[in-house]
Amino acid sequence: MGGDHAPEEIVIGACEAARAIACRIALVGDRQRIEQIAARAGGLPENISVVHAEGVVAMDEAPAAAVRRGATTSMGKMIDLVRDGTAQAAFSAGNSGAHLAIATIRLRTLPGIARPAIATVWPADKGPMLLLDAGANVDCRPDWLVQFAMMGSAYARSVLGLEAPKVGLLSVGEEEGKGNALTEAAFPMLSTAPINFIGNVEGRDLLLGRADVIVCDGFVGNVALKLAEASGEYFFRALLEHTTSSLRGKLGLVILKPALRALRKRFDHREYGGAPLLGLRGITLIGHGRADALAIRSACRAALRAVRQDLVGSISGLAAAAAPAQAQAEASSP
Repeated sequence: MGGDHAPEEIVIGACEAARAIACRIALVGDRQRIEQIAARAGGLPENISVVHAEGVVAMDEAPAAAVRRGATTSMGKMIDLVRDGTAQAAFSAGNSGAHLAIATIRLRTLPGIARPAIATVWPADKGPMLLLDAGANVDCRPDWLVQFAMMGSAYARSVLGLEAPKVGLLSVGEEEGKGNALTEAAFPMLSTAPINFIGNVEGRDLLLGRADVIVCDGFVGNVALKLAEASGEYFFRALLEHTTSSLRGKLGLVILKPALRALRKRFDHREYGGAPLLGLRGITLIGHGRADALAIRSACRAALRAVRQDLVGSISGLAAAAAPAQAQAEASSP
């Protein structure tokens, strides 16, 4: 029930996903509205069920208020389905702050994980790149960055299909001594973690593909994410403006149209579905507020891959393997 185009696009996208991939989908929300929308779209497929919920978390509602209303809302009931084992993954395009708060309280973090992190998939030069944290934790400790790196590495292997994802630490220079107090303290801890750590990376590496997973605190990550989204929109808007300002430009646009369509698809956030909230005892994805039917289909595919590859188990295994080294590093730190 959450999102700029909810519930219409959510229901349509879920029906399309149910017909295209082998999974069962539960739509949580106002049963009457959901069934009316589905009827106009050809009816609910057999592998879709509806779980009725009276309340809805407003897009501007404070997370604390959403938590207090609990399972009376569609978002709270959705998370409870994962907590109780009725569902294996959850997705919402609604209030991301409320989603984070409800999921963290109801699902709880995995052993060895202090804070969950929002991971976002970027269309980098050499394939998809994962950035985390993208906004869940604006202030971080060095050991949290290590945990983010392990969670991101597990997601890159499970969902993105990378055998040995390269993990980089976002900083202001490639040398080990570059950065602020947080990155300087995190570097040696990352070097001993059970991941393929390649050292510091810079802002330009976010799109040039030097690393498959890039870790940073949520403040930096969210600013980088919003800047990248705006840059992409500005690029295509400026390109269209310049190519349609003259007859020669319009002719060139006709020739380049297939290539530009493929390029836009590559940079389209809808192709990636949503941002997984990693580190919890369950799989949950946070969707863009503008999510449409295409984004819902992509989110269902990403969630299904995460379930089939046992993403939660992979993160748990890495956290357990890193626990002795992390405890030693913390004990030796001043």
